[in-house]
Amino acid sequence: MSPVAPTTLAELTFDDLDLPAELRAAVNDLGYTIPSAIQAAAIPALLDGSDITGIAQTGTGKTAAFGLPLLAALDPRKRAVQALVLTPTRELAIQVADAIESMAAHLDGVRVVAVYGGASYVPQLKALASGTQVVVGTPGRVIDHLERGTLKLADLRFLVLDEADELLRMGFAEDVDRILTDAPKTRQTALFSATMPPAIRAVAATHLTDPIDIAVTRQASTVENVRQTYAVLPFPKKTDALARILEVSDADATIVFTRTKDAAETVGSELVARGISAATISGDVAQRERERIVDRLRNGLLDVLVATDVAARGLDVDRIDLVVNYDAPGEPETYVHRIGRTGRAGRAGEALTFFTPREVGKLRVIEKLTRSKLEEVTLPTASDVATSRATKALAKAAARVEAGGLNRYRTAIETFLAENPLSAADLAAALAAVVAGDAGKTTAEPEHLLDPADRRVGRDSSRPDRAGRERSQRADHTTRPAADRSGRSSHPTGRRYRIAVGHRDGVRPAGIVGAITGEGGLAGKDLGRIDIFDTHSIVEINAELTPDAFSRISAARVSGRELRLRRHYEH
Repeated sequence: MSPVAPTTLAELTFDDLDLPAELRAAVNDLGYTIPSAIQAAAIPALLDGSDITGIAQTGTGKTAAFGLPLLAALDPRKRAVQALVLTPTRELAIQVADAIESMAAHLDGVRVVAVYGGASYVPQLKALASGTQVVVGTPGRVIDHLERGTLKLADLRFLVLDEADELLRMGFAEDVDRILTDAPKTRQTALFSATMPPAIRAVAATHLTDPIDIAVTRQASTVENVRQTYAVLPFPKKTDALARILEVSDADATIVFTRTKDAAETVGSELVARGISAATISGDVAQRERERIVDRLRNGLLDVLVATDVAARGLDVDRIDLVVNYDAPGEPETYVHRIGRTGRAGRAGEALTFFTPREVGKLRVIEKLTRSKLEEVTLPTASDVATSRATKALAKAAARVEAGGLNRYRTAIETFLAENPLSAADLAAALAAVVAGDAGKTTAEPEHLLDPADRRVGRDSSRPDRAGRERSQRADHTTRPAADRSGRSSHPTGRRYRIAVGHRDGVRPAGIVGAITGEGGLAGKDLGRIDIFDTHSIVEINAELTPDAFSRISAARVSGRELRLRRHYEH
């Protein structure tokens, strides 16, 4: 394999790549003008019929690099599978299928389907039976369809391995080898990988024909556009620190990584209870709900996603400006993979990692791997949070002025000022403080989260012991309103409702909170205590529900079951 450097001519455009007219029209519709490095090198090679290996990170435009030549190789009149793309995760399969479908917008009769595990066979079977030409899927489900006889590769012209290193790392080596072996030898093959270890080279040597090797970036290049920061703090103060950071951040969207699914559920539930627009995905989240959450994040209806490494594989959302490693990753390579979720395709991003005092050694290992120095940051103070809330509220107020219709409020303020010895500036400042949640001297939250002892390197004595963790897990079955954390009464203050999911369904508080707030248009602070029993749960809602909101919540699904909301009356 001879290495080829990507084209770097500044004047190169997509019109220079000899694409069919229908694909050029789709490119124009999508707003593409200048091809990325991987596109400039891979598209001409693939259009010429060559096999290629491409070293390229997610976010460099590699989907179009293989998607456009793939579509150019199809015969739209032929109702048979002519192209197959293998991906390591179902999320990536959906994303790639959607992208290829958008590129095929001007090709009459071309159909694309994503096939992956954890989803019903029925729509996949219908799509394959209808004469789909492009299949994007995970190896396990692709083999399932091959064994059922519902997927036939006799007419295959084009095969792509996307994120080949991940495919092998996740244990798909045998499945990939079987699919490549069964596919027609006359096909064209493209292999893309973030790295090119010996195992990937072996796959290329066995299954590709005289491939052209295109090297675009080195492995750690995705971190070059990311400002990497860290903070050292004891375990119990992580959630408070995270909440403060999210309050003051200007990030469009944030992904928070935890080490375990239990931690993801706990952190996500706590953020929602504090009024932050957050949701959780882990291995326990049903695929349909998972897709819905990612769509909400992508469309701007959700600002914070809490996830485990497994759940976030294949996640590609351009809005993510900030990645927070709530739990420091166990492996340095995982760190690079996590922070690659931001700073994509040349855009700037930020990554913040929490280290407990006894984890500081991991910091040095990460710095060595990434060949960069992480910057220590000071955690926001309570004053910083209050100022940020007030500033954001003032910006909304300024926008509200433009909408007009303020006469009644202006009159109310003028009347109030005439009857009370306050200046307009003092009243405005007090209103901003109320919006910011600043109650003055009665505010219980400390100004600074950390004291010097919190940074002591060694055993993190503040981390819960085993008994403490067991108590925390038992407490996870109940989520309390923000008022409880302030020391006020924890007795129910809102109406209580019964929902038809419980322990038998594997339901967790975060799932219930996410469904009710998402469907009912409520904030986390509108929910109080949640008691989970074997066959049902009781939820306290501290807000009035409109009939429409009641119906939407009742029809919402958690763990595959409808909530079937109804009032709960104590006997």
